[in-house]
Amino acid sequence: MDELIVTDDAAGRQFEARDADGTLLGFAVYVLDADAVVFTHTEVVEAAGGRGVGSALAGGALDQVRASGRHVVPLCPFIRAYVARHPEYQDLVRPAEDPAG
Repeated sequence: MDELIVTDDAAGRQFEARDADGTLLGFAVYVLDADAVVFTHTEVVEAAGGRGVGSALAGGALDQVRASGRHVVPLCPFIRAYVARHPEYQDLVRPAEDPAG
């Protein structure tokens, strides 16, 4: 995989993965919820599939969430699976609320 740049498009509410030329290769959509970034959907363009873009995007996005001091709610199946495979990110997952209050 050539150089990949992961940035937070805060206005568009998505993290984006772009190559060195600026071509969009993938994105992870989110919403903000109190102290957490709630990932709802991740997509990699078909032409970039199988090149590690999704993993680079997930790792880059999670690193930026960590730097922001927020938690993560991985509703998106791809982000959820990535966190499950990478224990170094599991501390970012917002603890479930206790229904008993």
